[in-house]
Amino acid sequence: MTGRLRTPRWMAVVREALATSWAQPVASVVTIIMVAGMCATVLLTTGRTVGAEQAVINSIDSAGTRSIIVRAEPASGLDATVLDRLASLDGIEWAGAFGAASDVQNAAFDDATRVPVRTVWAADLTALGIPATSAIENRSAWASATALDALGMPDAVGGVTAISGGEYAIMGRLEVPDYLQFLEPLVMIPQTPETPGAVSVLVVIAERPDLVAPVSRAVQSVLAVDDITTVTISTSESLATLRGLIEGQLGSFGRNLVIIIFALTALLVAAILYGLVMLRRKDFGRRRALGASQSLIVGLLLTQVAFLSAIGAIIGCAAAAIGLAATGDPLPGLDFFAAVALLAVAVGAIAAVIPALAAARRDPLAELRVA
Repeated sequence: MTGRLRTPRWMAVVREALATSWAQPVASVVTIIMVAGMCATVLLTTGRTVGAEQAVINSIDSAGTRSIIVRAEPASGLDATVLDRLASLDGIEWAGAFGAASDVQNAAFDDATRVPVRTVWAADLTALGIPATSAIENRSAWASATALDALGMPDAVGGVTAISGGEYAIMGRLEVPDYLQFLEPLVMIPQTPETPGAVSVLVVIAERPDLVAPVSRAVQSVLAVDDITTVTISTSESLATLRGLIEGQLGSFGRNLVIIIFALTALLVAAILYGLVMLRRKDFGRRRALGASQSLIVGLLLTQVAFLSAIGAIIGCAAAAIGLAATGDPLPGLDFFAAVALLAVAVGAIAAVIPALAAARRDPLAELRVA
């Protein structure tokens, strides 16, 4: 037995909603303009604020809002075993222990420029451009761009000689993150975990800026030094606090503004749709008289408004992005654009609920009665 496949009900509703939108160009254009204006207003106000907030926070983060730096004198007794104790603490993203600085120079020249070199212990150095294993354990070195220029090794290949004795092979270029810039010019000699050694500088990076204070206290508790007065701990707690204040104040302002704008737009959309429902009440009466259920009328109107809101959201977001780029303002992230667009569609659909219910509950006999 063969026959035509029936169109799924939801597809029929979507098709009818699109046809209705096309048949009512004025109402559809007004709805699109309102939603587009809502999205553009949010992005040009709150979006600009969010972009500025992100730029300021990124600037603060570049100064190392999560870093904890411990400087130890030679008599402190701090050694590389501190990393084993730090491994048991929560809230630490990375930790590295550095030995005291000693001078090295290019082995090819007798009176070459001297550059400080430090031994380093860390569980992971791959983020700095150092592989997990070295060709020559405890004798392979990696140098930053500044150090390589001073050594006269632009190709990051060669040998260096320590003034105190010993030779090391430069194996590659070191990528120095912001939290290690204070050690520049930097030459690192990775040490195996079993190699003992005194630690001059300990750098700990917390997972989040708000963890700097508790992590710094935990770090101090596991240093196991002979004399705590020979150790100084500096943190970025003040920067972390400033970061939190900026994020909180600007975020609160942006949320309040978004609520006001979306609430006003929702009221306008609801008012316009209610007026359109009143103008089309006979049309809805005919649909009800022909067997359309109340849920079908509601679904039809909500689908129509959601479709128009989506078009308006796309237009509004695109216009706002062009406007922000033209004025040189920082753009918020793509997630913010997507959130505004989705919220606009949701607000438009929610605003249409009351007019849709009003349309669905019209008495078909009363609407079709000829005066």
